[in-house]
Amino acid sequence: MSVETFVPNTQLISLTDSAIAHFESKLKDKPEQLIRLSTKVSGCTGYAYVLDFADSAQEGDEIIAVSDALSVAVAADAADIIRNTEIDYVKEGINGVIKYHNPNVVDECGCGESFNVG
Repeated sequence: MSVETFVPNTQLISLTDSAIAHFESKLKDKPEQLIRLSTKVSGCTGYAYVLDFADSAQEGDEIIAVSDALSVAVAADAADIIRNTEIDYVKEGINGVIKYHNPNVVDECGCGESFNVG
């Protein structure tokens, strides 16, 4: 008989290697900037992701040091909505697209612009 210990995931968000490389390349000439992730009420389903370049975090943001060259600030009011989300950067044809893999999403609108959580 073996005993397993449940260790909850305390990581707020994660980024794939592709996303890290993408954002690091965007910020290579602006080492003082960071990425800021928040949400807003939007669309027919509820929320939309907002991803911005920022000079600094806002009060209450949680700062995640992703690499030596990249930090992400997560808005305090978005933390519960996006907890455990993985951010990816993928090529679709000639376009690059940011994808969010959010396990909290229970419904998305048909166009993919908004989502709702349970």
